Amino acid sequence: MDTMRDRFIATTTQLLEEDPRLALVLAEVSRDGFDGAERAHPDRVVNVGIREQLLIGAGAGMALTGLRPLMHTFASFLVERPFEQVKLDLGHQGVGGVLVSAGGSYDWPAGGFTHMSPGDVALLDTLDDWTVHVPGHPDEAEALVRQAAAGDGRVYVRLSLQSNSVGRPVTGPGFDTVRRGAHGVVIAVGPMLDGVLAATEGMDTTVLYATTVRPFDTAGLRRAAGTGPAVDVVIVEPYLAGTSTAAANDALADTPHRVLGLGVGRTELRRYGQMAEHLTAHGLDAPSLRRRITAFLSG
Repeated sequence: MDTMRDRFIATTTQLLEEDPRLALVLAEVSRDGFDGAERAHPDRVVNVGIREQLLIGAGAGMALTGLRPLMHTFASFLVERPFEQVKLDLGHQGVGGVLVSAGGSYDWPAGGFTHMSPGDVALLDTLDDWTVHVPGHPDEAEALVRQAAAGDGRVYVRLSLQSNSVGRPVTGPGFDTVRRGAHGVVIAVGPMLDGVLAATEGMDTTVLYATTVRPFDTAGLRRAAGTGPAVDVVIVEPYLAGTSTAAANDALADTPHRVLGLGVGRTELRRYGQMAEHLTAHGLDAPSLRRRITAFLSG
């Protein structure tokens, strides 16, 4: 199976042929994959080198001329390093664009903490009017990139090497109900779905699937919570633990509830290892998730 980044490269190359409004700004990462597109569209495919602030500034400048820019590099260099430019050049100037990341939270442990970005979605939460997509499969990544490219707003598409075994139809921004139960709601974000389904196997628990986390699907969570006297909610995210707990609390403000946010811990892991080992260390593998979810729902 191809990766989400492979699918992004193929999809964007095709979209550049079809839509003269689209532009692509790179900062070396994935440049080889876009070599043909750069030769075919030298005016709309620009590699600024390892200059991530310029990556965002150039994309915003293109947006001011009426183009729809897609800006791409590793998440830590796309959101964290040039955050001031994301805030000012895009947000303050009121222009749209699409940030498409790679790397995620722990895709390349050998790259060290400089190449990990568990706090990217939480950081974007400090800004207004951003849509955030977290696909869990290359098919979903393609659909969400196409959707983002066709729009006008500010969109972040967070790609990862971690993937669910099967893609699900991307029908809209709301949560998808994968399993219905009577005791608790578990929201699995993007590539966490397979692990959550394995962890909750045999449990009488509702499982919701989210590929769009901002805006948060308040109505979907309220429907899943039902009209009982109280509800327990677990959110399993592939980035900083607790990133969406405030959104869930706000959604259920008039309902007695408890929320547990599971995700990447704040403690830095200073060993390389493999992605699966990082999942286990953060308690995000299926056995750890089952223990943590069961303990919370039974408490």
